[in-house]
Amino acid sequence: MKLQRKNRRALALGALAVSGALALTACGSDDTGGNGGGTQTAAAGNIDCGDASGQLQASGSSAQKNAVDAWVKQYTAACKSVQVNYNPTGSGAGITAFLQGQTAFAGSDSALDSKEVADSKKVCKGGQAIDLPMVGGPIAVGYNVPGVDSLVLDSATLAKIFDSKITNWNDEAIKKLNPDAKLPNLKIQAFHRSDESGTTDNFTKYLAAAAPNDWKYEPGKSWEAKGGQSASGSSGLAQQVTQTAGAISYFELSYAKGGMKTVKLDTGSGTPVEATLDNATKAIAAAKRVGTGKDMALELDYATKAEGAYPITLVTYEIVCDKGNKAETLPAVKSFLGYMASEEGQGVLTDADYAPMPDEIITEVRETIKGLS
Repeated sequence: MKLQRKNRRALALGALAVSGALALTACGSDDTGGNGGGTQTAAAGNIDCGDASGQLQASGSSAQKNAVDAWVKQYTAACKSVQVNYNPTGSGAGITAFLQGQTAFAGSDSALDSKEVADSKKVCKGGQAIDLPMVGGPIAVGYNVPGVDSLVLDSATLAKIFDSKITNWNDEAIKKLNPDAKLPNLKIQAFHRSDESGTTDNFTKYLAAAAPNDWKYEPGKSWEAKGGQSASGSSGLAQQVTQTAGAISYFELSYAKGGMKTVKLDTGSGTPVEATLDNATKAIAAAKRVGTGKDMALELDYATKAEGAYPITLVTYEIVCDKGNKAETLPAVKSFLGYMASEEGQGVLTDADYAPMPDEIITEVRETIKGLS
């Protein structure tokens, strides 16, 4: 119980696609404190601004967008000489922009692959890009089926739905999992991401691991299955589910708002598992570290049958150079990432439906950020 609470206090993830750059600055009349650089005090606590100043450009994961909004609001209220611009373009686009030297760091719901690490050495002079796990949480499967307030699906049925093999809500496979539900004769409208997405990468990794006989596509940031409909960003998918009868899609829990229903997963552990922060924490706490050196990439068990563990879970990484960061942005990078990883920064996550990182992980992240050069 104590360990679970500790992990809850330390785990996370997220959500929301907005087109175009978001210039996220101090929060106007709610701001407190002085101006200029130096260590200042925010209303919510102490944030070390150090020598940070100027504009900090970043882009990537839309999953963590809501978390970044909260962080930027607090940070820029304290560090008024810094403007943070985070563009939630999706993990793939974020990594590309970072590797082209357009941004100081990127957010990605998938760890860098070997080619991306090799390419990063052109940007990180004398170093390379590393993955820093910062936020986590469940990927919820939201649905809009009139008259159905509770829905259980398993990995095989989900795979067939998203591969257009099951096309109606009153299909026998769905009936078998939901004997008490009044399933309508209604066409299934399955929506997937149109943009490259770490959320898609994690969702398809789950399908491939948990339903290998029914999902024959290679997991990745781009959607490979045929059929279905698409929308841009997690917010685009959530909007489609909200407004389309018969819709089903996947996105971070923080997008499942306004009374939206989410699927309970039959993992074979007994009781179907809900998409909650606690249940995602149980899955993330069991992740294996596969990164070497300063890289902290994690490997999740998507086919877990552990009691109460929600298997469709993702970790969002901040991708940054370990060495060779641009001198003009290095102070702001260390200051802002340091705040995100701080106890105060991690503490804002649960209110936004994200899970903070476990203590043992985030402690190492903090030390790595201090050593960036």
